[in-house]
Amino acid sequence: MGKTMEGWDSMEEWTPATIQAFRRALLTWYDHEGRDLPWRRDHDPYHVWVSEVMLQQTQVQTVIPYYQNFMAIFPTVAALAAAPEPDLLKAWQGLGYYSRARNLQRAAQQIVTDYHGQWPRTAAGLADLIGVGPYTAGAIASIAFGEVVPAVDGNAFRVFARLLMIDDDIAKPRTRQRFENIIQPIVDPERPGAFNQAIMDLGSSYMTAKNSDPAHSPVRDFDASYQANRVADFPVKTKAPRPKLMPYYGLIIHSPAGYLMVQRGEQEMLSGYWTFPLVLQADLREDEAEVAPTVTTDITEMTRRWQKDIQLDLDLQPLGGRPVSQTYTHQRWQVKLLTANLQTISDLQFYPGQWVAPGDITDLPLPKVQEKMLQRLQDQNPFEELEWK
Repeated sequence: MGKTMEGWDSMEEWTPATIQAFRRALLTWYDHEGRDLPWRRDHDPYHVWVSEVMLQQTQVQTVIPYYQNFMAIFPTVAALAAAPEPDLLKAWQGLGYYSRARNLQRAAQQIVTDYHGQWPRTAAGLADLIGVGPYTAGAIASIAFGEVVPAVDGNAFRVFARLLMIDDDIAKPRTRQRFENIIQPIVDPERPGAFNQAIMDLGSSYMTAKNSDPAHSPVRDFDASYQANRVADFPVKTKAPRPKLMPYYGLIIHSPAGYLMVQRGEQEMLSGYWTFPLVLQADLREDEAEVAPTVTTDITEMTRRWQKDIQLDLDLQPLGGRPVSQTYTHQRWQVKLLTANLQTISDLQFYPGQWVAPGDITDLPLPKVQEKMLQRLQDQNPFEELEWK
């Protein structure tokens, strides 16, 4: 096995000369080959912060147009703090992990109100902002304010686990602090922001999780796992449990007024976004017979309850095709689509939704799963006047 983290606490095998040589090799490569990204063209903490939050769980090439659009709509932290939530959610639509957008706005409001528009300038201070974890705090502090502090994300875990053959499990929370202790004396004191960005780029190029190319890495001479032919052994990470399957019915209910849409509640996933009504498929016990019509496995029973509790008489028919699928961190949704066409307009006094004309649906903030349902509906086109913007 490789060194455990305790074995590297004193950096015994990386002398000051080794560290200097590593910094020089890394930053020389970064200066010539570092990615030209829109948020790297200045050191504005707002730009760094928004980009880092968007990059969580999202690929760089996907983020670039979202970032540019977001900055056009909310060019300053004050503009973000004052934005109506529907505008915020619409700008974030498609990025997923929607709590990130809300936390961005809440932290922006902190900066404007509690900090009088002045950013905390240290990682410790930045960590007091809502939604800002150790990595994001380290990235902002080093890039925007020059604090000599590591920014330990998945790339840094992978790069340094391989460089030093560290076999501590990076899925365990306590491991982060140990990596930070190891990386801290390696961070370049003159260019901490560039150092952390170089590690990000290294982990996204020569030292990727799959199909890495350590033989051509600019720091291959410092890579213990490459020299030992054990690159694939690092980092060590226990597998996360598989997402829980959540089978839903998606009800595409059409009337002369449009399609029935509902806004997700504060305590629900995708809060604030709009979808077709989603009904979780689950067995009903007899003592649950009066529960609101949001949980069922039986279409006939669901129809009865919607008629009784919502006063909508639905003739639900399968749309056809495979269920729409969307995977989240802890859940995997499978949505079987059912359609119903009403000849008259209901006032919906017993249901917290609203009728939306086809041409207005895409004006609403929509999660990815709803976009997929719309695409499936458009492909099938059961109602003649269906047209999205």
